[in-house]
Amino acid sequence: MTSSLSKVDGSGAMFDRIAQRYDLLNRLMSMGLDRSWRRQLIAGMPSNGDVLDIATGTADVALSIAHARTGAHVTGLDPSAGMLAVGQAKIMRAQLEDRVLLVEGDAQALPFEDDHFAGVTIAFGIRNVPDRMQALREMARVTCSGGPIAILELSEPEGGILAPFARFHVHHVVPWMGWLLSGHREYRYLQASIEAFPPAAEFADRMRSAGLVDVEVTRLTLGTAHLYVGRAP
Repeated sequence: MTSSLSKVDGSGAMFDRIAQRYDLLNRLMSMGLDRSWRRQLIAGMPSNGDVLDIATGTADVALSIAHARTGAHVTGLDPSAGMLAVGQAKIMRAQLEDRVLLVEGDAQALPFEDDHFAGVTIAFGIRNVPDRMQALREMARVTCSGGPIAILELSEPEGGILAPFARFHVHHVVPWMGWLLSGHREYRYLQASIEAFPPAAEFADRMRSAGLVDVEVTRLTLGTAHLYVGRAP
């Protein structure tokens, strides 16, 4: 493990190396909670129109939106070609090629027109974006006025009698399990990136500064994750 986030930076190349086992690792390291968190993420997405899922990875969220919102067309964007290849295979197995499109791209420079999407999601990806404010501004730009922008992100657990156990899981169990199962030390990046992510109230303020309105924050599972929902102005 390198001690610097700049050396293990959450880039597309890093995720290419762990793409084949990414879904399994998420299930095990979150003890299955990531599925219920994702359901809450997409609960506010519109039933029709175009929806964008940023940092789509292996397309779990994109596929979940397509299943839950049968009138929606979903675009999944990610910088990792390896992750997208795994996602495309899942889309084909689900026979949803006509409703789910995957695109390689950067959250900081979204390749879409203004006011294009009815809603936007991003799960466990915003902490990997170098310029988060720019990414938030881009989300607001491509979303129709009033459309929901939902962000799910892991957190450093704080407060409560069980918080020390949750922090131990994040700091020690998660990196060890990731290394053991994937064979790649990059999963230690997860621990460092969670520590470096701003507290929930601070990140909500950044969303407002980027132009989002009606921002709400929901604490999930002992504070190990938060759901942030705002709307395009």
